[in-house]
Amino acid sequence: MARPPAPRNSKDAVEQLSKPGPHQALRGDLGMVGLPGVVFAPSEGLGLPAVAFGHDWLQPAERYADLLRHLATWGIVAAAPGSHRGPLPSHAGFAADLRTTLDVCVGVRLGEGKVSVDSRRTAFAGHGIGGGAALLAAVGHPRAAAVVTIAVAQTRPSALDAARELTVPVLHLAAGKDTVTPAGGHAEPIAASGGGPVWLRTIDKATHTGFLEGSHWSDFVLSGSPDNRTRRITRALVTAFLLDKLCGEDRVGVLVDGKVPGTTLAERS
Repeated sequence: MARPPAPRNSKDAVEQLSKPGPHQALRGDLGMVGLPGVVFAPSEGLGLPAVAFGHDWLQPAERYADLLRHLATWGIVAAAPGSHRGPLPSHAGFAADLRTTLDVCVGVRLGEGKVSVDSRRTAFAGHGIGGGAALLAAVGHPRAAAVVTIAVAQTRPSALDAARELTVPVLHLAAGKDTVTPAGGHAEPIAASGGGPVWLRTIDKATHTGFLEGSHWSDFVLSGSPDNRTRRITRALVTAFLLDKLCGEDRVGVLVDGKVPGTTLAERS
């Protein structure tokens, strides 16, 4: 994998990691294993990291293509199942589909056989209920080395209980203007219950739906709207965290532990 250049400061790091990386990204789908959904991967590379990403309530996986494609340009295989999109999704079932998705990434050669995934470099991530499902999926999973949630929502089974059981590094990105899953009732208690290393970073001006792209009928029932600035900083922060925790990339540490303009990193107790 190509390493990112050493940034001068956090602003420079955001500028670098919010832009596409050096790899060409290829797109496929998960239909080969009976799941709707998408997968993005670099055009080639062996022993790569991978992340299975969960969508939010009602959302198609396509609304996260910008982030998933971006991760692939930085050498990370990123796949998102499109199941459980109804108004009453099974959170446990969605978590199971995330596990299946990650297992497929590990067990199947991608990109006409030119891409493989290292089972020790895998993670779960997600937005809203997909973030809660990512926590559920990671519990007891032998390959999960990190978790990322974005504007996480409480789930049943409990995402808070799942977080308590996890000992792998977890990044929670909260939205400062979230009226759908306010951090005080979701990201903050879930982060506080974490059983391992936890980072809670709030993107100060973000709304719950600012992380999405494009339009969807659900926009009429959810507050906020897609926001380029929110997606830009999210691309940088998620990429940095996964490169750091899955690949040991020390050049991106400023975006994990440092002060980043437009965000607030909670002090760890």
